Amino acid sequence: MSEWEVYAIKYADRNARTRADSFIFDDNHDAPHAMDYFMWLLRRGDEVILVDTGYDDDEAAARGRPIRLDPVAALAPFGIAPEQVDHIIVTHLHYDHAGGLHLFPNATLHLQAAEMAYATGPCMCHDTLRMPFTADHICETVKRLYSGKVVFYDGEAQVSEGVTVHCIGGHSRGLQCVRVRTGAGWMALASDAAHFYENLTARKPFPIVVDLQNMLDGFDTLERLASAPSLIIPGHDPLVREYFPKERADYIFRLDAGPTKTVPS
Repeated sequence: MSEWEVYAIKYADRNARTRADSFIFDDNHDAPHAMDYFMWLLRRGDEVILVDTGYDDDEAAARGRPIRLDPVAALAPFGIAPEQVDHIIVTHLHYDHAGGLHLFPNATLHLQAAEMAYATGPCMCHDTLRMPFTADHICETVKRLYSGKVVFYDGEAQVSEGVTVHCIGGHSRGLQCVRVRTGAGWMALASDAAHFYENLTARKPFPIVVDLQNMLDGFDTLERLASAPSLIIPGHDPLVREYFPKERADYIFRLDAGPTKTVPS
């Protein structure tokens, strides 16, 4: 089978952050450290898989975290209407990754069973652990389940030929990364298994964490899954926009041919 096209779609950013928001035990904790928000599109011929959905204007207003693009509008340059999206890989159920599920009504969700159990279980009694989740997004997932549109995985599984998911945990109990066969080799979409390149290369954990060992072990998993370190794509790093070329619009970046600049390793 042919390889997949892979696109990173930036829909939001937060620039009023410091390194303390991104790294545990950082010596330069008060230095500015910006964050980008992405969703990812996999395409091969007529096949389309969306990886995460971003969040919408209502969630942006509720959290005081504006978005630059509604998730539906972000897909417009591809000519993809929301009703045409049949499959969404949900890396985890945090608001910025699952906040647009309701916008894609026909999609089957591909999710780790551990993530659903975590987001609906006793851990959510703790404000700190509950903070990155939004109840409406979890309820949308449950409604999709009861309409027969959720596929659960327990660890490693194939979603489509050339696309696999791998449970990592750490940042969220059932966080999964996505491995994709591309023209440049096997690519690992880390999502929040590595928010930034530096989380991975310096082995610096991200501060929002439910299991620190799983997060640290997950860095090794990403390196094992990708054909080369340059094919590990962090979930929130603005450097992705420097290393990979734009395509179709200023906020869309093509990943599958590999980076055009040297990526740190």
